Amino acid sequence: MSSTLLIGSANADKARELAAILEGLPWEIKSLRDFPETAAPEETGATFAENALLKARYYGDALQIACIADDSGLMVDALDGAPGVFSARYAGADGNDRANNEKLLEALQETPWHERTARFVCAAAFYQPGGKTHIETGDTLGHIAISPFGDNGFGYDPLFVPDGFEKTFAEMEASEKHAISHRGRAFAKMRAWLESQA
Repeated sequence: MSSTLLIGSANADKARELAAILEGLPWEIKSLRDFPETAAPEETGATFAENALLKARYYGDALQIACIADDSGLMVDALDGAPGVFSARYAGADGNDRANNEKLLEALQETPWHERTARFVCAAAFYQPGGKTHIETGDTLGHIAISPFGDNGFGYDPLFVPDGFEKTFAEMEASEKHAISHRGRAFAKMRAWLESQA
């Protein structure tokens, strides 16, 4: 296998988080910051797993190196699973974390706490050009807070209170979040698989 592993994410916060989770593997971890000329693919998959593999294949083939990518999002029960695969684009193609969070809070304005159940889902995909693919998944159950709390993390982290806790992902230290987060769980499984392949 290639000794270089690319994290196929244009989101700098996510790339940093994944690099921390994958630290210590016998691979040279690179991010898209090392390949700034590479454009992002259009995410046309109907599921998190489809989008994750689409991104891993796209970057892996474009740069001819092994690539790991994920697609993750928030599924809110009261909104029939929305924002789902559109989590990053919930407030529109030009939306950002703040706009997405504001739209979610607005959509849940009349929803009582016990009905604000949600889960974060992550699909992690590995792709080796001309070789194998592998997918792992992880999820975390929780509730949506009535307003944002915390300055850590990114995305919907300030609104998501995982089950068993009284604070949001954004109020947690990175190590605490990684231990229970959807992405941490998916990539812990992926890390174990990568170790078995190296």
